[in-house]
Amino acid sequence: MSESKPITRYLVMAMRKPSFSDEVIAPHLAFLDALRTEGKLEMTGGFSDKSGGAYVLRVASMEEAQALATADPLATSGSSAVAVYEWNTR
Repeated sequence: MSESKPITRYLVMAMRKPSFSDEVIAPHLAFLDALRTEGKLEMTGGFSDKSGGAYVLRVASMEEAQALATADPLATSGSSAVAVYEWNTR
């Protein structure tokens, strides 16, 4: 049985800060829609406890993933702490 070759993706975790404002949700969703249209976003979703959410990017490098995550309105508004993790999936 052959093993699957790992595919590198980037997991972006966005955790709400106490200063979170609902006003940032619409711009954030528009940002994600644009990434999906560009073929860079694989999946996204919020956590059921409303503490934040995550999305998975399929881009060429960690640098590109970090640049995209820091451009997210959640990050630029200061509403959420955003972190990017390299994720080897199968």
